[in-house]
Amino acid sequence: MDPALGLSFAVVLLVGVLISERASRTVISTAVLFLLAGFLLGQGVLGVIRVESGDPVVLILSELALFSVLFTDGMRVGLTDLRAAWRLPGRALVLGLPLTLVVTAVLAHYVAGLPWLESFLLGAVLAPTDPVFASAIVGRKEVPGRLRHLLNVESGINDGLALPIVLVLLAMAGGTEAGGWQLTEEILLGIVVGVAVPLLVLALERLPFLRAERHLEPLLTVSIGLLVLTICMATHANLFLGAFAAGVTIATVRPEFRDEFEQFGELVTELLKLAAILVFGALITPAFLFQEIPFAGWLFALLALVVARPLALLASFLGTNLPRGQRIAAMWFGPKGFASVVYGLLVLQSGIELADQVFHLAALAIVLSILAHSSTDVLIAKKLSTTPG
Repeated sequence: MDPALGLSFAVVLLVGVLISERASRTVISTAVLFLLAGFLLGQGVLGVIRVESGDPVVLILSELALFSVLFTDGMRVGLTDLRAAWRLPGRALVLGLPLTLVVTAVLAHYVAGLPWLESFLLGAVLAPTDPVFASAIVGRKEVPGRLRHLLNVESGINDGLALPIVLVLLAMAGGTEAGGWQLTEEILLGIVVGVAVPLLVLALERLPFLRAERHLEPLLTVSIGLLVLTICMATHANLFLGAFAAGVTIATVRPEFRDEFEQFGELVTELLKLAAILVFGALITPAFLFQEIPFAGWLFALLALVVARPLALLASFLGTNLPRGQRIAAMWFGPKGFASVVYGLLVLQSGIELADQVFHLAALAIVLSILAHSSTDVLIAKKLSTTPG
């Protein structure tokens, strides 16, 4: 790693930790801090962090972070949890996700002027949500449990659901060397590895002479993740779907491991995500924002936030008894999260004809989302905590 990048990350992390208690009560967020730090330290302003979109560190860091995100997301949503409370999250995923994708694609075509295939690709990149960027909503006990559960389950699954769509559309646009059958094999093999490896390790762990000490159980979960990562890389299986399938399998077979892993896993994932957000911010220059993106691109990014998800969730929640305030909060809090950052980088490095344009629009929507959602979560959480129902 570039020493300047490592030092920058360490300093910003230190500042973020030291102000975190005060920031949790204000509109400041850790995600915004790292995004703005990356922007200011990047080549477009101070030139401390010198990275390009094609640098290996960008893709490697992003892939590791997304693997960790999907692994921990999967561990939040075991099959037992889904069966116990599926109605509202199911509507958000089965109806809301594809509707968000379609509305975003329509906006991309008619507002930003992209061809239909690239419009749907952009819609798939921006469809997943990540309430980590709205942590006051999912992390505060004052917020109604139904809403927190809805956003947690939805965000835990929609990254994994959107990924195959992104890969298929990218292949249709000529952005991957894999043909249809090969892509299908990679996706299915990733799922098989993600299910088989945890089942095998957890079966071995049940043997009396192989049982792990309690304080080492989080490392057992980490070892499963590392095995899935390396096997997927060696077999060319899709490592992201492997990560998600592994997390779901562990949460389903041994749900107690989820509690053991939670704090350690969340910290590792948070470190990787913040490092990737810092690098992502360094890629966003003033010229990127104000010279390379036309007015139509800004209009698209704004509409993608205030129209696409709210309209999709409004249709998805018809006929439900979710209180009006919680419904509005769920419609608004669809932050374009970390998965969208990585999916956008995959598009950028794919070499398709309109890769730059798609990435520019996705990056702008992500930047606006992080700023908007991370600065309104505390205010709306406080409002929800004082609202009956």
